[in-house]
Amino acid sequence: MTITTRVFREGTLDEEDVDEEHISELIKDAGCTVWVDIVDPDERALEMLGKEFGFHRLALEDALHGHQRPKVEQYENYFFLVAYGVTLDGDDAIPHEMAMFVAHNYFVTVRKPPVFDLSGCVERWKSHPELTREGGGFLLYILLDEVVDGYFGIIDSYEERIDGVEDQVFSGDADMNAQSSIFRLKKEMLELRRAMAPLRDVLDVLQRRQVDVVTVPLEPYYRDVYDHVLRANDSLDTNRDILSSALEANLSVISNRLNDIMKRLTSWASIILVPTLIAGIYGMNFRHMPELAWYYGYPLSLGLMALSGLMLYRAFKRRDWL
Repeated sequence: MTITTRVFREGTLDEEDVDEEHISELIKDAGCTVWVDIVDPDERALEMLGKEFGFHRLALEDALHGHQRPKVEQYENYFFLVAYGVTLDGDDAIPHEMAMFVAHNYFVTVRKPPVFDLSGCVERWKSHPELTREGGGFLLYILLDEVVDGYFGIIDSYEERIDGVEDQVFSGDADMNAQSSIFRLKKEMLELRRAMAPLRDVLDVLQRRQVDVVTVPLEPYYRDVYDHVLRANDSLDTNRDILSSALEANLSVISNRLNDIMKRLTSWASIILVPTLIAGIYGMNFRHMPELAWYYGYPLSLGLMALSGLMLYRAFKRRDWL
């Protein structure tokens, strides 16, 4: 467990590694914004947050315990949020759970392993001092923007894999492996949607400005990231529909291939049936049967078998069953 505290004054990073005991004093200063970052939290860290910031006990419990649903809760003078960043490890999408407390003059992030990298956020905060002085609302916007941009990278990787599955299905190589790939992709996309879809409601609540977190200068930025979330959800839903169509096409190809195999098996079975019938009749153990004593009976039966098989073969061939 690590705790990092930074102080921005007038939009510029002024202090780093501030003593935790001074946090309650710093947040009373209207000219500064305090960012507290906790990695792999424990009970002691949450007790410190409750003491220095006065956060509600239930919000602290949600911040400590993992596997929370993405959400936003409004308290008297701050918001509590849970969001998931997602990164790629090969073809695997790795979720990173984060809990956040945000008010006008502070921003608290609680990151659980595997930890979401905030180095890009820090650089963006430093490069926009005119907006960083807007307080915790801008720090939160940058983090949410980084999270949503990561969603687009995951969706792009899914689209490449979907293209590969489509090529496999429509090239005539449809099989159970393609079907397994489709189901695996659908499951991964469903998990991404669970992390991504609730952000629409989160951003909608933030835009109402019932707490002075989203200031007037920040409104366009929150509308922009809200629009990005909508586009990401639309793209994901479109790709899920494409996967469903690919699954139906794969099943149709497999079914058509099975029908073709059944036609071939039926044709060969019919060709073999007539000679077998003739041989079966003449193989019956009766003393008195026509042609038993006839000199040409045996060649005639063989010829009849060959002729019937040839006629059936040509008939099935004309129908493209063979």
